[in-house]
Amino acid sequence: MTIAKATFWGLLTCVSLSAAWPALAAGTLRFGVAAADLGTLDPARATSTPDKPLTGWIYNGLVRFKPGSDDISALEPDLAESWGESEDGKVWTFKLRPGVKFHHGYGELTAEDVVFSLKRASNPDTSAFATDYKAVENIEAVDALTVRITLRQRVPSLLGLVSNYHGGNIISKKAAEEEGAGFATKPVGTGPFMVDSYTSQESVRLVRNPDYFRGVPKLDGIEVRYIPSDSARDLALRAGELDVSYGRQDQQWIDATKGMSGFVVDIMRPAELQQFHLNMTSAPLDKIEVRRAVATALNRDEFVKFIGTNLAQPAGSVIPTGNLGWDNSTPIFGQGDAEAAKKMLADAGFPDGIKLKMIQTSLPNMLSVAQVAQAQLAKAGIDLQLDVVDHQTFHAQIRKDLSQVVYYSAARFPVADVFLSQFFLSDSIVGKPTAATNFSHCDVADDEILGARAEPDPEKQRALWAAAQKKIIENVCAVPLYEQLIAYARRENVDWGYDLKADLHLGPVITELTDLK
Repeated sequence: MTIAKATFWGLLTCVSLSAAWPALAAGTLRFGVAAADLGTLDPARATSTPDKPLTGWIYNGLVRFKPGSDDISALEPDLAESWGESEDGKVWTFKLRPGVKFHHGYGELTAEDVVFSLKRASNPDTSAFATDYKAVENIEAVDALTVRITLRQRVPSLLGLVSNYHGGNIISKKAAEEEGAGFATKPVGTGPFMVDSYTSQESVRLVRNPDYFRGVPKLDGIEVRYIPSDSARDLALRAGELDVSYGRQDQQWIDATKGMSGFVVDIMRPAELQQFHLNMTSAPLDKIEVRRAVATALNRDEFVKFIGTNLAQPAGSVIPTGNLGWDNSTPIFGQGDAEAAKKMLADAGFPDGIKLKMIQTSLPNMLSVAQVAQAQLAKAGIDLQLDVVDHQTFHAQIRKDLSQVVYYSAARFPVADVFLSQFFLSDSIVGKPTAATNFSHCDVADDEILGARAEPDPEKQRALWAAAQKKIIENVCAVPLYEQLIAYARRENVDWGYDLKADLHLGPVITELTDLK
């Protein structure tokens, strides 16, 4: 159904929502996210799209992506002012900036904090990204401002592991030890903004860090408002109660918002790869013929049309386009051929079709895609039963291996090893002590993934990554649906302070230069 721009906004009455929110300082940016509540502000645990942007405002890494960029060749100094590596690429030494201060009076950054943070990121008991650091043999403080990292073997991008992203974010050792589990809502970093308060199912308030080493931020602060309803966020933006809002991920919303005076739509990378992960150990998906039938019944082109060409692009592999090592030479099932899928099921012993259980997040944009898939699969006699839960419950339950099919949207540090290791290496299978996000129980490409990680020759390394992708696709561990860019709406007085093209945090990085004009 198509809704004209005027009608679209006409559905939103301009009722002020200010009564629901206490007054803020004039220089506070109001930021609406599509979630009912905060998940966590612990950077070693923040995996969800609503949580990730905040980590980019609170923390720093040893190195950083330039604001607005996801270019891994252009990483620049952050908490480290310089670094070097040994000839064999196994020993890295980082010199820290002197005088960098933690939030809330937790003192100056030292090498001890860096060692604590990176070891914590390497520990599966405290980190969702531990598998990224498996090649790390030792992390040590040489002196108060020098950190040495020793690797068991070369890795494709050590700087990526210490960048301002996921486990590379540096926290205060003292604060983490004092707060324990409470660190999730009372984090302490070194970034331009620090957490002032958290109100459950309502908001997180951040204030500027007056001691930020790059200079005092122009904004007084940020208020993150949790508004899971797309229409409610649109209303709040239109009524002047939000300055920035996570957008509806569809073409109609983009066209309507662009057509309104006073609003800007930012469409940014990275493209999140949308995939259906199929549990290869759960009957009937333990039969490859059934997995191929599921993939064949899904119409990948229809998803691109459903989302819109400004936001969606075809997926070419089981890792995102643009990752170092991406290869699209292996054909992917998924042309929406219901009759062919029915025959595959019948040949596999299921002439009357099958039922599959999928735990599904209630986030509107993801739920609507799941419902499109449900309708496509039904044509082939595949009954995809959706158990819809809130986003936090979704993440908890899929990590307990409770879903036969997992619809997951992800972007990672853009090197093939990271995505392949987290989603398709057997060590990362959910339920294992070393678990990451291998929901499919895929184990067919371990040799290639591990071989590429240790391979010093770039050409041979790319060949191993290509071979890994080929095996994963042919065994239908997952079905790549499409790649989706990210859309945010803002009022035109919001000035990011840089050219926003991309951000691996899946939301605009708010820096000391961001301002309300």
